[in-house]
Amino acid sequence: MEGTILIVGLIIFAFIISIPCGYIRQNYTKYSFMWFLLIHLPIPFIVLLRIKTGLSWHYIPLTLGGSVAGQIIGGVVSRRRKLNAKTP
Repeated sequence: MEGTILIVGLIIFAFIISIPCGYIRQNYTKYSFMWFLLIHLPIPFIVLLRIKTGLSWHYIPLTLGGSVAGQIIGGVVSRRRKLNAKTP
């Protein structure tokens, strides 16, 4: 049970830490240096936390999925805010 809580917590952490990066990433040209940096910036923190908690590397797809979902949600929020700011 404790392992499940750690896994879910790590996935939620990956999701939450990636939202601001996805939000900011929308301001940069696709495939630019900053675009790549903002995609990969949360990864060291997720790996460090996984090592500290002692979780297996078998959970990489789950944390990667949480990180990708956070990037997507952050990008959607950024695009919607820009769209709402332009409409009168």
